[in-house]
Amino acid sequence: MEHYMDLQKMGATALFGAVFLLASTGANATVYDGSDQPAAQQAFSVSIVVDENGNGRLTNTAGANVALPFALQNDPGPGGLANVLTYSLVNPPGLTAGDVLFSGEPGLVFGGDIVRFNPTERCVDGTIGCLVFYSDNIPIADSLADTSGPPLALYPNTITVSEMGVEGNDFAVYTPLPGQPGFVAGAAGPVTYTLISDAPVPEPSSLAILAVGLAGAGLVRRQLRRRVS
Repeated sequence: MEHYMDLQKMGATALFGAVFLLASTGANATVYDGSDQPAAQQAFSVSIVVDENGNGRLTNTAGANVALPFALQNDPGPGGLANVLTYSLVNPPGLTAGDVLFSGEPGLVFGGDIVRFNPTERCVDGTIGCLVFYSDNIPIADSLADTSGPPLALYPNTITVSEMGVEGNDFAVYTPLPGQPGFVAGAAGPVTYTLISDAPVPEPSSLAILAVGLAGAGLVRRQLRRRVS
């Protein structure tokens, strides 16, 4: 009981670790949330979805559903740049360092996006183990992840993934094997990443709000012209 109370005092940030299940030495696994409750052993898996505009979510088959905190941080990895979109992975147990290279896209300066896994980086929420998103270097920045170029150096551990979908709505789905970038050695099941490489299209409601705002700005300009004339 005392052990459980101590874990409660660690706060919500530490309890975010519930999104992963840790493999135990016995036949069962336990939920990584301080409760020591046995986890179901049928096809446990984790799904992580991130895009280049700060939208990230982690779910698992045990019912976890967590929005991933993010910030623009200096990348401490090899050749890392400043102010790169960085997601917390909420304490992934045994995260493998490395770079995931997207297959080249025509017309881009460095060929495609790069997603980096930094196991020892401290994320915006204070947890350790981050995902860093380098987006394509295009003349006009259109997302939080756009950078002036790729990292100046790469991890020795890299893998290239192919994009799916069409331009403007393309992504890669990646389930790392042991030793590959992003593999979580302490999870009791596979972790699959969906890496969305284009900025999401605004929701219809957002577009409507934008249209109202533009219309209002036009009305103000017309009123000013009338006063001047």
